[in-house]
Amino acid sequence: MGKYCGEIADAHTASHKSYDIFASNSVYRNAVCLCLLQIGELVNYLSEDFKSTYPQIPWQAIRGMRNVVAHEYGKIDTATVWETAENGVQELQEFCRQVLG
Repeated sequence: MGKYCGEIADAHTASHKSYDIFASNSVYRNAVCLCLLQIGELVNYLSEDFKSTYPQIPWQAIRGMRNVVAHEYGKIDTATVWETAENGVQELQEFCRQVLG
């Protein structure tokens, strides 16, 4: 998971962390969406015991974003994806560093 959080950060850096660029550049948007999909997919492999040990991480929301990206791609709200990538991923990346190594 940490790998994909880092790739989102790299995409932000390469695109100057701009919502306007994100909204208008499908390559940037698709890169972030694929990483969010992968993160959500990896959550499936975590045990319920593990997830309940770390309730501060919104596991259901992460999985929910994966489902939106995977199954409702034509209906994705760009602002919601941006908000997730901008505000949720950094916390998850830090969690991965500290807990998962």
